[in-house]
Amino acid sequence: MTALLEVSGVSVSFDGFRAINNLSFEIGHAELRAIIGPNGAGKTTFMDIVTGKTRPDSGRVLWGERSVSLLKMSESQIARAGVGRKFQRPTVFEDQSVFDNLLMALRKDRAPWKVLAYRQSAEDRARVAELADEIGLGDQLHRKSGELSHGQKQWLEIGMLLAQEPRLLLVDEPAAGMTLAEREHTTDLLKEAAKTRAVVVVEHDMDFVRRLDCKVTVLHEGSVLAEGSLEHVTKNRQVIDVYLGR
Repeated sequence: MTALLEVSGVSVSFDGFRAINNLSFEIGHAELRAIIGPNGAGKTTFMDIVTGKTRPDSGRVLWGERSVSLLKMSESQIARAGVGRKFQRPTVFEDQSVFDNLLMALRKDRAPWKVLAYRQSAEDRARVAELADEIGLGDQLHRKSGELSHGQKQWLEIGMLLAQEPRLLLVDEPAAGMTLAEREHTTDLLKEAAKTRAVVVVEHDMDFVRRLDCKVTVLHEGSVLAEGSLEHVTKNRQVIDVYLGR
């Protein structure tokens, strides 16, 4: 299998602290992966490096069939290349409707003159309706986003990222603060998204990770400690020692 994203030998330090230490990681074109690890393991820094927010001291980050270096690209260029990121707290336009949030997120030419001349088409409206159904908000299209529950806002932001047609979706702790029903729908949403793109989920909630039923990468002190199914990695002696503090 050819990797969509390949991180090789990456290291980065902040004021003498090694946040990422010779990290290697890869994910395929249509794959769901969970990344777990204790606080300070390097999970957020890993996503920062992939999205161009942080530049590593060494290593390679290669993207796509042509193995393009993401380290030579700006954050906006990386986003346009197909890397989407969702932070832990949902960021939506709360004074705008669900429809308007999704419409604004559609993948379009963002040249200033094209933005000013934009007029929504029937195709755009159909795509928004399709996205709303996909994320479970088909009956909430004309509701203000600020009125949605926490879980619904998370789904809306995921929908806004899907509207940009990313090839890789990075999702940070999507289950935090959700009800059981919301968590179950979020699981289904991420598993469905991973049928057509790569999805990386950073999560602390092991029950949620278990529901994802995917390959798990365990980070510790900026390196990969173990990989495999959740059942496999939780039986790893090094992982047990890290989590139990032995």
